[in-house]
Amino acid sequence: MVKAPNAPRRRESSRLAVLTATRELCEENGYGRLTIEAIAARAGVSKMTIYRWWPSKGAVVLDLIDEAAAVTADPPDTGDLAADLHTQLSEVINLLTPQPTSPVTGVITEAQYDPDLARALRERLIEPRIAKFKDRLRRAQEQGQLPVDADFDVALDLLFGPIYHRLALHLGMPDPDYLDTLITHVLRALNPPPHRLDGAATA
Repeated sequence: MVKAPNAPRRRESSRLAVLTATRELCEENGYGRLTIEAIAARAGVSKMTIYRWWPSKGAVVLDLIDEAAAVTADPPDTGDLAADLHTQLSEVINLLTPQPTSPVTGVITEAQYDPDLARALRERLIEPRIAKFKDRLRRAQEQGQLPVDADFDVALDLLFGPIYHRLALHLGMPDPDYLDTLITHVLRALNPPPHRLDGAATA
């Protein structure tokens, strides 16, 4: 007896083939040269199949990134805030390199011109990770490693801003020594020295 085709399984197989093809093409040629036509040809599906699930190549790549990340992991919490921040920043740098083949870099660039992609990027990848970052700072605050009035939004901008600044202006990603210096200065800014009654900072 011939079994009827399993439509859900076939759809999932096609979806995975599209994501695999997208990853391979990004690695081979970079995001800039990626096209829906090339993805369809590599995956062995029609363009209409792709457009039935994704509105653009950026949306396909966003799914690829999300699939690789799987679940937003909690940031490391070893008790050493500086070391944990170094790990987090290093993971972001690894996602953004090598340039220009990094699919994450490509999606960030395309999101500047595609409001729907920008919204999906924020909701699915950026905002959950910002929330986890702030949770880590909040735990450090509860442990007395940060003052009660520490501004987590400012901390976010101070720590991650230099990475995206360097990305946007093609200045090269920070090396580990730079990250150590950056984290030291940011934590120093978040933990200002106490002041004497005469207004001078204590040594």
